[in-house]
Amino acid sequence: METEEEEAKTVSEPVGAEGWAEFGVIGLGVMGANIALNIEEKGTKVAVFNRSYDRTIEFLKSAPSKRFAGAETLSAFVASLASPRAILMMVPAGSAVDETIEGLLPYLRTGDLLIDGGNEFFENTERRAVKLAQQGILYLGMGVSGGETGARHGPSLMPGGKAEAYARAEPVLRKIAAQVDDGPCVTHIGPGGAGHYVKMIHNGIEYGDMQLIAEIYDVLRRVGGLSNDRLAEVFAEWNEGELESYLIEITAKILRRRDDETQGALVDMILDQAKMKGTGSWTVRDAAQRMVPAPTIASAVDARLMSAHRELRLLGASKLAGPIPSLVDSASNSGNAGGAGGAGGANRSPSGACIDDVDALIADARAALYAAKACSYAQGLMLIQAASRDLNWAIDIGEVARIWKGGCIIRAAFLGRIQAAYARKPTLESLLFDADFSQELAARQEGWRRFITLGIASGIPLSASCASLAYYDGVRSARLPANLTQAQRDYFGAHTYARCDRDGVFHTEWSEAS
Repeated sequence: METEEEEAKTVSEPVGAEGWAEFGVIGLGVMGANIALNIEEKGTKVAVFNRSYDRTIEFLKSAPSKRFAGAETLSAFVASLASPRAILMMVPAGSAVDETIEGLLPYLRTGDLLIDGGNEFFENTERRAVKLAQQGILYLGMGVSGGETGARHGPSLMPGGKAEAYARAEPVLRKIAAQVDDGPCVTHIGPGGAGHYVKMIHNGIEYGDMQLIAEIYDVLRRVGGLSNDRLAEVFAEWNEGELESYLIEITAKILRRRDDETQGALVDMILDQAKMKGTGSWTVRDAAQRMVPAPTIASAVDARLMSAHRELRLLGASKLAGPIPSLVDSASNSGNAGGAGGAGGANRSPSGACIDDVDALIADARAALYAAKACSYAQGLMLIQAASRDLNWAIDIGEVARIWKGGCIIRAAFLGRIQAAYARKPTLESLLFDADFSQELAARQEGWRRFITLGIASGIPLSASCASLAYYDGVRSARLPANLTQAQRDYFGAHTYARCDRDGVFHTEWSEAS
């Protein structure tokens, strides 16, 4: 019987000689392991390395018949790769990437390719690309979306860097990416940090999408009185129409899931404190620096921050006055939990409006979600356009929408509409200006505003939903009250102002005028 050491050596020994593997993967966490399996499954010989050698052994044991070469050291890992080498790093963003690169550098040669597949800040990617280019090493910063399932069976890939670097990686990337009606969900986003920038915006839009869905759920639950089972039916029905998307699909599944311990709905047992890893905050910060409004995404980040302050919220619930959500009439909401609140006739919301038609409320919620979602995407795409202009990336927005149609977390039928909008006009100033989208939002106006009014009157926080509507109203406002803001700035700080009737920069001695 083999000893543990002998067994490890047998499992991890390369199938072929030095230079046998065609592609390398560093980092065998959930994402790295799954993408390595995906690459091998598509016919590529893969060398793998993990900082903890035990994890490498564990991975190789889980796939004994696969074409993998495992290595205990970086030097052995690099040696197992055919030259010029192509290596995908799937390690945490930040210092871990720099440390991995520094560890590899002694063994790399001119023409080798490094790919960072983590959620990295795009400016770090640009810094690394410049440094490595000086040593003749190609570098790609590649956003990977789709979670562990996407990594295993087909993610959306957003690589950015030199065209030469992308050309080297393209044959493998096209094979492992999600496949949709018009090709694999991968494209050369642009030079430098363009790939990681687009992934950052993808995640910002994802924040917005998730918060909008959560707010719709909250109103339907607390005002509509819908049970989790009924909510699951609603989201499943929506997923068959214009709101079809991965996030809507999994929301229906989440609402149906029972808790093994209590036998109740699992979602009700989950603590209401959302976490985040930073990409949403990066998006908001970048939007402010580029002077591009992104209020839905910013509000979604704020909502997560508010959720983290649970002790403050519990204290506030006992101390602060406000409206209490009123449920629909139980007779009109048959089969839904919470109907008892309406016994003896329809309850009245704090605004005095009679809420006795759950079907109408659901229809308004659907309209509100679609319209708010369009505004969130409009903000994200406008940010990509701004960065592309600022940094000379020449990003094709329609192509970005195309590769988001499959594999990624925000994949949705909705993206096909966006792709078509930018095909009609690649220089479209805003998604909201596309004729189809402007008509769709106009048709949903009444329900959208009604839903938000009800939520506010009922005391339910709708930060992202309200932000989307405010954004829409802001974009369609030919004049905003910023004239007063500028007057105030000039009054207390002599910051000057422009006039409507002539060119130039002006300042008023306001204290004299008063």
